[in-house]
Amino acid sequence: MGVTRNSVLSPVNGALTQAGNIVELFVDVVRNTFRRPFQFREFIEQAWFIASVTILPTALVAIPFGAVVSLQTGSLIKQLGAESFTGAASVLAVIQQGSPLVTALLVAGAAGSAVTADLGSRTIREEIDAMEVLGINPIQRLVVPRVLAMVLIAVLLNGLVSVVGIAGGYFFNVVLQGGNPGAYISSFSAFAQLPDIWSGEIKAAVFGVIAGVISAYKGLHPSGGPKGVGEAVNQAVVITFLLLFFANLILTMVYLQIVPAKGS
Repeated sequence: MGVTRNSVLSPVNGALTQAGNIVELFVDVVRNTFRRPFQFREFIEQAWFIASVTILPTALVAIPFGAVVSLQTGSLIKQLGAESFTGAASVLAVIQQGSPLVTALLVAGAAGSAVTADLGSRTIREEIDAMEVLGINPIQRLVVPRVLAMVLIAVLLNGLVSVVGIAGGYFFNVVLQGGNPGAYISSFSAFAQLPDIWSGEIKAAVFGVIAGVISAYKGLHPSGGPKGVGEAVNQAVVITFLLLFFANLILTMVYLQIVPAKGS
């Protein structure tokens, strides 16, 4: 019985300890964000790197994503006899849910794994320990610029995904399904509102923070050796994906409670 209890409680305790450490790192990141000097050059370099590895994949994913959403919603709404609402359904789905999730998954998968590998390699080479010995705060010097860069690029990429996804959905609905261009645009303008765009941007920013903090935490705490860095990269991506979907659920519920639907 004791062995069984330990086998059950040990993973739970480990998960709770790791969650507490991640929250502690997040608090340290927030605290060190406002400390001077701010590593502006490191921030620009990391933002440029993250943008360079995510812009093209994000745009390429946004096109088929918008097309799938438009085709699926168009087919369903056509069966219900409400073709005039196709634009509102597909565009709102892209803006509120699709764009932030696509952006977050690509930022976490491409940029987050690179951040974890970079910090993990620095850790096993004892560069982080050397910085602490020299009196340099690694959180302020390395982690804060990377987290803020991921937030900035996530917000910008969210706008790119929204534009590309809406354009792709419009093309596939109007050209392939024979939809009415005027009805597509008018239905969107009738049901959409400005908070819909803000909710997508806020989600993208929150997702960027989650991806950045978890990637940095796993990079600063590899299990040891190059193999440990590879395992840390895999763990960072998996944990980030899980938390992103939970965070999306919570933010969506809060948004639907705070902001009433247009016309209600």
